Amino acid sequence: MHHVVALVRPVQSTFELGCAAEVFGTVREGVPQHYTFEVCTQTPGPVPTTAGYAMSVERDLTALDTADTVLIPGWTPVEAPLPGPVHSALLRAHARGARLVTICSGVFALARTGLLDGRSVTTHWARTAQLQREFPRIRVEPDVLYVDHGDVATSAGAGAGVDLCLHLVRQDHGAAHAALVARHMVMPPHRDGGQAQYAPSPPPADALDGLLEWAGARLGTPLSVGDMAAHLNVSPCTLARRFADQLGTSPGAWLLSRRVAEARTLLERTDLPVEAIAARVGLTSAVNLRRRFRAQVGTTPGAYRRAFRL
Repeated sequence: MHHVVALVRPVQSTFELGCAAEVFGTVREGVPQHYTFEVCTQTPGPVPTTAGYAMSVERDLTALDTADTVLIPGWTPVEAPLPGPVHSALLRAHARGARLVTICSGVFALARTGLLDGRSVTTHWARTAQLQREFPRIRVEPDVLYVDHGDVATSAGAGAGVDLCLHLVRQDHGAAHAALVARHMVMPPHRDGGQAQYAPSPPPADALDGLLEWAGARLGTPLSVGDMAAHLNVSPCTLARRFADQLGTSPGAWLLSRRVAEARTLLERTDLPVEAIAARVGLTSAVNLRRRFRAQVGTTPGAYRRAFRL
């Protein structure tokens, strides 16, 4: 039996802890049980939760000494320091070969051990910039649902914790067993795409002498970078420099991103067929829209509409 121990702290997210408990700790009729699951905390006793009640946790940090997987189901506030005893317990667990796993903001705790330096990780889309800023030695992947290095693994927002946990089951015991667990949870065994499809599209910046607003109103036309440069009466090279200086991107990349963002809005708010949306945002064909959409959002227009249709 593979022993999973969740490390909790006040105030503990009940949902993030529940994601792990559902996958690793719930006994289901007809499903082979390959895991044992328990919870520990630095100071045993009542642990307040985000749901407004306290849960009683009996085990202290010594529970981590026998864990095959140590799981940190969130860490709030993310600025909270990592206590010395917790820091030492996590390093000991990793040194003896335990797998360290985080859900959502739990990555902030694990990052403070130094074990993630030089590695790619992820967290909730709203925290990726903060994580990269506070831990510059870490490579933050803002779009993916999870990142697994074998000895350490991190997930995006709380719901992605289920994706990661099912992935670990798949790694430990095969795709068929993971699919069986997912079926009992009424969950897909694997979700397409990353978390970019869940993050809101950023509003267009008000810069470049009104060019962005002008271009945004003409997405359905065969608008080119040359047209944008001509509107400002500058050369394409000058336009490229201004985009790089003010927006950190190129005119072509911005224009494509703006077209895809508008396609997302139309998929959410209208019943227009994909071919019509492609024409309306200037991507000319459904084939081109699907290719560009998957590259930027990580899923297909059809799957995105099914998930986010208002």
